[in-house]
Amino acid sequence: MKLNYLLLSIASCLLTSVGIAKPLAGSRPNIIVVMTDDQGMGDLSCMGNEVVKTPHIDAFYEKSTRFTDFHVSPTCAPTRAAIMSGRPPFKVGVTHTIMQRERMALDVFTLPQALQSAGYKTGLFGKWHLGDEEEYLPQNRGFDEVLMHGAGGIGQVSLGDFPPNGENPYFDNVLLHNDTIVQTKGYCTDLFFESATAWIAEQRKAEVPYFSYISLNAPHAPMFVAESYKKRFLDLGYDQGTAGRCGMIANIDDNFGKLLSQLNDWEALENTLVIFMTDNGATHLSGKLNGKKVRHFNANLKGGKNSPFEGGTHVPMFWQWKGVLGESVDINQLTAHLDLFPTFAELAGAKLPEDMQKLDGRSLLPLVENPDAEWDHRELFVHCGRWDAGKWEDHKFKKCAVRTPNWRFVNNKELYNIPKDPSEITDVAAENPKDVARLRKAYDAWWDSAVPLMVNEGLPRVGPEEQPLALRYEKQLKEKGIPEWAPAKVGD
Repeated sequence: MKLNYLLLSIASCLLTSVGIAKPLAGSRPNIIVVMTDDQGMGDLSCMGNEVVKTPHIDAFYEKSTRFTDFHVSPTCAPTRAAIMSGRPPFKVGVTHTIMQRERMALDVFTLPQALQSAGYKTGLFGKWHLGDEEEYLPQNRGFDEVLMHGAGGIGQVSLGDFPPNGENPYFDNVLLHNDTIVQTKGYCTDLFFESATAWIAEQRKAEVPYFSYISLNAPHAPMFVAESYKKRFLDLGYDQGTAGRCGMIANIDDNFGKLLSQLNDWEALENTLVIFMTDNGATHLSGKLNGKKVRHFNANLKGGKNSPFEGGTHVPMFWQWKGVLGESVDINQLTAHLDLFPTFAELAGAKLPEDMQKLDGRSLLPLVENPDAEWDHRELFVHCGRWDAGKWEDHKFKKCAVRTPNWRFVNNKELYNIPKDPSEITDVAAENPKDVARLRKAYDAWWDSAVPLMVNEGLPRVGPEEQPLALRYEKQLKEKGIPEWAPAKVGD
């Protein structure tokens, strides 16, 4: 009996160590998602980068459950659309990052709406990029608290950001806070983290569960950051662009560390799921070191942002929930951004409406509870989109891929065995004709199902002066001006 009890105790400890000691559905944790912009798999020191230093994210990684084969879309707005809808971006109208084709279809029942229905408060801090017209704004898509810039990046005035942001991108920005355009002070990444932390403090006082979506625009170009963050990289001999981008990543790491420290001080990590991820593959894959061109570390992946190869979609996905999820646990099954909606809804115990869109993703909870759980074969479909207006049929087989646990089938012709060849060096299509035929058939069926749902095709391009947030800015400026705004100090 004593031996059996000892064995059961050991088994219980082992189960707890990998985070599968209790069912997680309906456990209702707070959820914080930190998603960076254009930061690839190789832009972290825990992933092997020897130039960039990310000690806080590295420490988080060491204590995390890590999804080692996690995929997003190759560019910004499509990834956000998949997270918010649980569907492939083309199936909710998002086929580009501009030209009104970044607008997520209005019939989508969004992830934050699902969480609101389960009693959660929801907050967005940073980048929305799913439509800037009134009905498309996050305030009208399920977010209670919003602090956002326009377009796909701060300073992209011609594409829809607030006009003053073109003068000093990333510093002292004009942003939309809920229903009011405001003037802020300081560096945007600092501000988004500070605002999220202050809002989280309010939800803690109210004792309500919350979803905080800290959707950063860094390290997206332009490469603006305080000189103190650039100095180390300039001293090493790197060019200004490389130093700026690396400095932006270092700043993200510092802010992420401050957030985790505050959560720890509040003793909030035990009931909070914290996630770190990125929205697509890396940019700025080359630069100069002491005047000579160099390739930057990309975790040995082929391609980067806006690429149909692994480097375009394979990104970090680290989860930490103190005392609940396992530490240093790797989940190796094929997973994707589509899976976050059903996962969070199940965690929150949300009852989803019957007439909402079909969810193409899967709940990740079975894998989180047991990394060796059965996980059915799946096919993920990738397309970079971004074709000229009305030209989608000409681009059916351009910059596209099908990803399965074993294969990446690229541009309707190249086939790579990912477990054996993760860097996609050797095309093995000729040796595997049956797999090529099967993947072609699957892709054709997916494309045919997506085209009728591309609701934003054929819309006119909007000029800078007619962009929704530009019009809103000019109207408010004339009627009541642009007030200064800052987040509450934590502890107030």
